[in-house]
Amino acid sequence: MTTPQHFVFALVQDFSHLAFSCAVEPLRIANLISGQELYKWSFLSENGETATCSNGSVTLVHHSFAQPPKYDHLFVLSGIYMRDRITPSLTSMLRREKRHGGTIGALCSGAWILADIGFLDGQDAAIHWEYHDSFMEKFPDVNLVRNVFVATGPHVTASGGTATADLMLHIIERHHGLDLATAVADQMVYTAVREASAEQRVSLQSRNGMRNSHLAKAIGIMQNTIADPISPTQIAENLGISSRQLERLFGKLLNTSPKKYHMEMRLERARHLLIQTESSITDVAFACGFESTGHFARVYKSAFGVSPSAQRNRIG
Repeated sequence: MTTPQHFVFALVQDFSHLAFSCAVEPLRIANLISGQELYKWSFLSENGETATCSNGSVTLVHHSFAQPPKYDHLFVLSGIYMRDRITPSLTSMLRREKRHGGTIGALCSGAWILADIGFLDGQDAAIHWEYHDSFMEKFPDVNLVRNVFVATGPHVTASGGTATADLMLHIIERHHGLDLATAVADQMVYTAVREASAEQRVSLQSRNGMRNSHLAKAIGIMQNTIADPISPTQIAENLGISSRQLERLFGKLLNTSPKKYHMEMRLERARHLLIQTESSITDVAFACGFESTGHFARVYKSAFGVSPSAQRNRIG
């Protein structure tokens, strides 16, 4: 009989209820579908009795930060006030568990807490887009990425919200195979599951666009030219700025280049079309500005690790 994997969630006061549900429910559904106890879970909080989330709901917990049980995975889950919720008992517990070899990850803004105590230096990490600018400024030694989650390295991180479900489905697939992960996603009516390489693109566009009109217009031009992409030089000319200014703008605000950003946008559109429509691979390639299916297939596999045809046989 399979020994269940034990997930422990350290619930920091004012934690995100959406991320919490997206973390626990896939595990519950995996047990239900499989007919086995593949997973079990426990909750920790500061007082060892309850934890209150950002919407005011109160969750009963099993243990305090001072006395976590044995586990296979421990995730720190916090919300919008994480900077003020880094308590001595929380940091002591995390440092103690790390010394003992514990597998520690973070959900939503939890990556801020791990970074604050030095766990993420030199590593890739994901956090909710709302904290990207302040995170990069405060933790320059952490390699912050725009991905919805990071599942490699010693500390797994997810950016929050439904990205937490993406991560949990990835973990279920890794533990028990694609069929079970697909069945769990189907039970959740979750048809657009994302891999780690997917980015928090819409939120970043919205946020940075509000702050910089040139960036907003550049991204708008890119969105409107996915099927017939134009060069960064042409985009800069349309904006009335130099190519060098455009490069600096994307580098400063999005940590990438205009060319790479436009390619990623086209590939993400292609991925959505492959998953959500019955369009042929040739039609998808042309709709996303690729002149040949061979080139499209090579670029797509380099970006996502699977070919366009294989993508349709995966959950995300």
